[in-house]
Amino acid sequence: MTKKKKLTILYEDKNLLIVDKPAKLLTIATSKEKEHTLYHEVSDYVKKQYPKNKVFIVNRLDKDTSGIVVFAKNEETKKEYQNNWQDYALNREYLAIVEGRLSKDKDTLKYHLKEDHNFKVYVCDEGELAITEYQVLEKNKSYSLLKIKILTGKKNQIRVSLSNINHPVVGDKKYGSLKNPINRLGLHANVLELKINGKPVIIKTKIPKEFKLMFKSLD
Repeated sequence: MTKKKKLTILYEDKNLLIVDKPAKLLTIATSKEKEHTLYHEVSDYVKKQYPKNKVFIVNRLDKDTSGIVVFAKNEETKKEYQNNWQDYALNREYLAIVEGRLSKDKDTLKYHLKEDHNFKVYVCDEGELAITEYQVLEKNKSYSLLKIKILTGKKNQIRVSLSNINHPVVGDKKYGSLKNPINRLGLHANVLELKINGKPVIIKTKIPKEFKLMFKSLD
């Protein structure tokens, strides 16, 4: 039986609990997996303090993406943040390792995205606008490390946008990646500037060890 990892708490107050989700862990349950989820771990944590405590998911990440996930400790806070997420989430940054060397060191990608019946998102002439900014932090012969800012919050927008310029996120078979040198998806939500009690609070995570192995300057 594998040893359960300790929950990594980045911020906590009476209304919010913000944690660092590992890669390969679902945020919430699916029809196939009910218990091995981040939600279940966070729920266990708050119930240890008081058995009747509840948690509510505010934002989520794909199973294979690691990084910052926000939970609310009451339904009122959950609704307030979810209904006004664009106003509360002042800045969201990711680190991404992609295949190849990009010709532009920085760019803003704007695409209209739709989802097909197989739950795969694709670029089209209609659909919802997704705006993604990137900046190359480092590159080697085969890969580039990017800092990503998302100005919209659309499903899979980073992965689809980078795939569309022929630089898919490593390990992302769904969107065209053929390589996986880090044995996980090369996407990590590492910075969130969130308005809490009327003031901006910057939440940061540690850089995943797999990313450091690829780019030594991250040490």
